[in-house]
Amino acid sequence: MKNFSWGHGVVIALFAFIAFILSMLFLFPNGQKNSEMVTDNYYEEELKYQDVIDAKKRADNLQEKPVYSQEKSGIKITFPKDYNNSNTTVKFVLNRTDDQNLDIKKSVQLDAAQSFFIPGQLLKVGNYTLRLMWTKDKTDYRMDYDVIWK
Repeated sequence: MKNFSWGHGVVIALFAFIAFILSMLFLFPNGQKNSEMVTDNYYEEELKYQDVIDAKKRADNLQEKPVYSQEKSGIKITFPKDYNNSNTTVKFVLNRTDDQNLDIKKSVQLDAAQSFFIPGQLLKVGNYTLRLMWTKDKTDYRMDYDVIWK
């Protein structure tokens, strides 16, 4: 048997490292797809993000804001009294943090009490981000809520 020198050890370590890197490339080529980007249109949304920042600031500066409430039957959003379907358009997105297939996107009409309701049957147990977007008198607003549905 040949003598084993430190040069042999370096070569074996180098080949072991290369084998490790190659196994990572071939065994895990995509990783977890859902954890990489929240939306498919990430870059397009990034370009419009200044509009989102402005809409959030306008919403923060409102005297009366929409009120979020969560019950066992669903989620209710109530707007101030001066909002109605003639001067306001409302839409929301419920982004599921771990599975984009469970996302919900809708435009809604306000009822007589200036509110709308998201039924609990549409939701699965887990974490969501509720993005509430509305336009009142041609001005955009946005508020985000963290939702834990049980």
